[in-house]
Amino acid sequence: MKPALLLLTFACSAFAGEYAVLASGARLYAERHESEGAKVTLFTQTGSTEMDAALVVRFEQEEPKPEAAVPPAFSPAATQTVKTIGMAELIDNAARKYGLPPAFVRAVVAVESGYRADAVSPKGAIGLMQLMPGTARELGADPKIPEQNVDAGTRYLRDLLLKYDNHAYHALAAYNAGPGAVDKYHGVPPYTETHNYILSVLRNWRKQSTD
Repeated sequence: MKPALLLLTFACSAFAGEYAVLASGARLYAERHESEGAKVTLFTQTGSTEMDAALVVRFEQEEPKPEAAVPPAFSPAATQTVKTIGMAELIDNAARKYGLPPAFVRAVVAVESGYRADAVSPKGAIGLMQLMPGTARELGADPKIPEQNVDAGTRYLRDLLLKYDNHAYHALAAYNAGPGAVDKYHGVPPYTETHNYILSVLRNWRKQSTD
């Protein structure tokens, strides 16, 4: 590589990163990523997150930004990347609290946000379990706080399973597309995104259960 081109590459990387777009629609910021086999690792200033490559639909390059700092959407405490290993214990505790298989809840979190507390979808869903602000308010939770996000999301998932007689397909469809869509179609709605979401969670659940 020519020196001038190398300098340009480093200059761009100092100002711009990239976004990993997940199947759920969430976009995760990373300074860079590395792929190895069926895994992809996202790197940020606060650490790294490893996830199944199948969960990432594509990567989008971030436009270079001016030097002026942009105020963060959340407070530093809320946007801090949570280590997967520590978050797994939080998720498992919430799953047991509401009587759900921990591997099932972990699979939902993996597909929804890739274990990222700072994930925000284009529709405005927030955090690890991608709660919409209105849903979070109904559940009495602050979705920007990981502990409250996971507790409320797991409780909501439990309530959906109860509503649909423990039919995982219907509960997952309602979590993704809303109970109104499931009730309207008397089952899983004919949305490609929802079908792909259900399959992704079930595949991840199976993997989580065998690891």
